Amino acid sequence: MQHTHDLRLDALRAAYLDGRTTPRQLIAALRDQAAALNPQFNLFIHLLSTEELEPYLAALDGKAPSELPLYGVPFAIKDNIDLAGIPTTAACPAFAYAPERSAPIVEQLLALGAVPLGKTNLDQFATGLNGTRSPYGECRNSVRPDYPAGGSSSGSSLAVALGVASFALGTDTAGSGRVPAALNNLVGLKASKGLISTAGVVPACRTLDCVTFFTATAREASALLALTAKLDPRDEYSRANPLWNDASAFGAPRPFRFGVPRAQDLQFFGCAEGPLQFASAVRQLEALGGEAVEIDFTPFLEAARLLYEGPWVAERYSVAGELLEANPEAVLPVIRAVLAKAPSATAVEAFRAQYRLQALKAVCDRLMADLDCVLTPTIGRPVTLAELHAEPVLRNSELGYYTNFMNLLDYAAVAVPTGVMNNGLPWGVTLFGRAFTDQYLLGLADAVQRQHALPLAGGRAMDRPAPASAARHDMVRVVVCGAHLDGLALNWQLRQRGGRLLEATRSTPSYKLYALAGGPPLRPGMLRVAEGGAAIAVEVWELPSRELGSFLTGIPAPLGLGKVELADGRWETGFICDAYGLAGAEDITSCGGWRAWLSAR
Repeated sequence: MQHTHDLRLDALRAAYLDGRTTPRQLIAALRDQAAALNPQFNLFIHLLSTEELEPYLAALDGKAPSELPLYGVPFAIKDNIDLAGIPTTAACPAFAYAPERSAPIVEQLLALGAVPLGKTNLDQFATGLNGTRSPYGECRNSVRPDYPAGGSSSGSSLAVALGVASFALGTDTAGSGRVPAALNNLVGLKASKGLISTAGVVPACRTLDCVTFFTATAREASALLALTAKLDPRDEYSRANPLWNDASAFGAPRPFRFGVPRAQDLQFFGCAEGPLQFASAVRQLEALGGEAVEIDFTPFLEAARLLYEGPWVAERYSVAGELLEANPEAVLPVIRAVLAKAPSATAVEAFRAQYRLQALKAVCDRLMADLDCVLTPTIGRPVTLAELHAEPVLRNSELGYYTNFMNLLDYAAVAVPTGVMNNGLPWGVTLFGRAFTDQYLLGLADAVQRQHALPLAGGRAMDRPAPASAARHDMVRVVVCGAHLDGLALNWQLRQRGGRLLEATRSTPSYKLYALAGGPPLRPGMLRVAEGGAAIAVEVWELPSRELGSFLTGIPAPLGLGKVELADGRWETGFICDAYGLAGAEDITSCGGWRAWLSAR
């Protein structure tokens, strides 16, 4: 289904700037479109009326499209996130309340010029991954009506997939922002916990919840995250975004290492296409310069089981329990069944589960320490509506196989489409990594989308060139040419900071190498020259970004860190030397490297 309007952020901005449409014209048309779709898909619980939309449109009057980053951009809000004056139901009418103030994330978006279209349907109390657990109706898939939209952020995914919103807000505690993305050909960003404020959000598990973005492209998710990742005093769980994870970290991937679960850890629940689709996704990453590394996935899977088998169900009960005790019929039977064992959970069990989770996190963190990210399917296989009706708990549990551990282990994740199944349903993978590597993951997801060039939601094609800069994350690369080389006198300074050797290579033939006066230890100086240079043997090391400052301040004059050009054309941070420090130095360029000179002495 080709969408009437191109709602991608860049396309919409261009349409406003050249006067092809106005926010009033567009929002009115989209509201009519959403109203026509709602009887079939049940995507909105509350579609804003013309009167309710007016204040948001009036706020744009007299402003130019260039003044606000999200001028006139239509978005949808999952109905467990507050929009001032509109009931928040969490898909439970008896629980509903009318907030006086919007959630901070909504306030941010409104201040940026975005226009809310309405509140979207969800699995009740955000407990479910399928989109059928709502008294406001089941959410059918945007491509195949005999399949569900996925949940719990079902209506939000549909708002973008069906072309009535540029992006939508969802939440994700156990996969609610990734599963619906996979089933509807969307990018689903589950940013690091605390990056996007969860104040004004009905909790599922307060300590784990994340607000998520649904977009057609990873580039749009990157832009939205850069605009909204702010420390929020209203949210006790809010965390500051490190500068290595700002907008400039989104870029094209350099050679990278990605983890892949062992064959015995992969589960496709009888789907013959799943293994083929996943193998294709692995090849896509390899074609982008990735090296696949098989990892033992069992500790991740054990952590996933803690979410519903452990005491975290009691955290869900702390939200709905009071209503459940006073009026059990107000809560859907399947949700009551999920929460049934919560009252019997003990504090002792809670602490034991926390200890076990911490032990698992230590193992998982070690497995990921030498990787740039991990690749998994987002779901093992799609399930039909009929299968969900027949076995609701089992089929829902299958949908969470690759998602339930993510917030428990405090990782960042992006779901991205990578293929289409024989029946026409989208198929996708999840890229996940250490907390605060969100923009790096989005850069990789963007490269995947551009490489396979599958049609986006609505049938449109990818039409943006690759980013000019390289993607960055929580590890920084440092080029060394002397005493910091592997095994030499100062190499311990890198290893002490968690550094690891990535590669031995050479510079471009644009450098001279000198043995500086003084010592011990003996030190080289590498100087870029216009002529008479040579290719110098160097090593590329990687160390945590947080350690770079202490490393830099320990470097004595005349040395420092600058940019070094490698033989393949890359520019990396590395050791350089000020020309004034060459007094009394010996020109050793002809040796081609520090080790060679040491050996020849």
